[in-house]
Amino acid sequence: MDEKDYLEEVEVEDTKDSEDKDDRDSDYEEVCFLCHRPESKTGKLINLAKGICICSECMQKTMDTFQNSSQDFSKIPGFSFINLADLQNMIPQRQKVKKKKPKEEQPAKELDIRSIPAPHKIKASLDEYVIGQEHAKKVVSVAVYNHYKRVATGTQDEIEIEKSNMLMIGPTGSGKTYLVKTLARLLDVPLAIADATSLTEAGYIGDDIESVLSKLLAAADNDVEKAERGIVFIDEIDKIAKKKDTHHRDVSGESVQQGMLKLLEGAEIEVPVGANSKNAMVPLTTINTRNILFICGGAFPDLENVIKERLNKKSSMGFQADLKDKYDKEPNLLSKVTVEDLRNFGMIPEFLGRMPIVFTLESLTKEMLVRILKEPKNAILKQYQKLLALDEVQLEFNDGALEAIADKAMEKDTGARALRAIIEEFMLDIMYEIPKDDNIGRVTITREYIEHTGGPVITMRGVLALEGQG
Repeated sequence: MDEKDYLEEVEVEDTKDSEDKDDRDSDYEEVCFLCHRPESKTGKLINLAKGICICSECMQKTMDTFQNSSQDFSKIPGFSFINLADLQNMIPQRQKVKKKKPKEEQPAKELDIRSIPAPHKIKASLDEYVIGQEHAKKVVSVAVYNHYKRVATGTQDEIEIEKSNMLMIGPTGSGKTYLVKTLARLLDVPLAIADATSLTEAGYIGDDIESVLSKLLAAADNDVEKAERGIVFIDEIDKIAKKKDTHHRDVSGESVQQGMLKLLEGAEIEVPVGANSKNAMVPLTTINTRNILFICGGAFPDLENVIKERLNKKSSMGFQADLKDKYDKEPNLLSKVTVEDLRNFGMIPEFLGRMPIVFTLESLTKEMLVRILKEPKNAILKQYQKLLALDEVQLEFNDGALEAIADKAMEKDTGARALRAIIEEFMLDIMYEIPKDDNIGRVTITREYIEHTGGPVITMRGVLALEGQG
């Protein structure tokens, strides 16, 4: 190949690269450097040096400022005009917003009612991953099915279906977050998980309420239409209850609940792209929350006392009176919760009114913990069995070992989270020692090993071979 042919080939490759880059950039629109509004809102932007774009409105305001001023700025000591080259370092990395596809040219992909899985199919899929919590899985399946039917039908007639936002209440480690994560994975929709503890009233240090939607937009790859059909799970919602001490401004309690009202009901919200606050130098885009499903979850640690207080007031005098300690040992007292109890806990009525579906998760029993260890598709024991299988070693647990692990987890009182910590503790030595000896073929974990009164049963490869022949 001579030099001329080589240069022509390089030129063709450069042209292809630039065309690919143009195709990628065509899905995004520029943003005004000053007001951070996208080109679809401001009109055609004026391109300056170093990739800086300014809308005509901001440019006009700037020119008016200089024309209306009678002072010669250049004669002021220490004053110098801004060098556009210096602004290059101030521009954030993601200063573009993905364009919303026009409905005339390329309509958005609409949901087909027939393609939405029925509630019994959603629950069957959840059963493969989530053990127990039958009532909670049934409620979630029906609510999600009705919500996406509502999204698919839109406003085809004058009967408009309301949103089915959910509030789930359950003790720590009962599977609230895991249930929502599994649901979003099965439905293949964008999911944003936010923590209510970081939210504060606008203008204070912390995340603005709109940051919840920023996470959903990021999960949808900055595609607004995809984000508008997603799911938002707000965890630790009980932490924004009204504080009992009213002497100080409640910037992370009742005011956050009030700020979330428009999100939950459905409104056009201006959302910062790739940031937690509108104060940052980031572009803004508009998201309609009408078709976004909001699921809130919390442990509500002292809610049992509120429920007990209400139940004990029902009959507290005479021969038929209930004993004060009647409900002290009730295993699932949270299932008796009412909207009145949540109001007394500190949730405002307007917030609860936008959460029509309230349900509870059960405390995990010993039997449920044993099932969680071995039955789900990605059970903890299956994960360790796969790890040891890579070393060609079988890992087994007898029934006594599983019960001992469940007993230890019940003592910790942190739900299913305790299982992983307990297994990590006794698997440490096994995972350390097994790679030393290539003759080990099987390790059986026993109750004695879990309770530190004995050791695991080690079976050599030769014995396994004899068992196979027998």
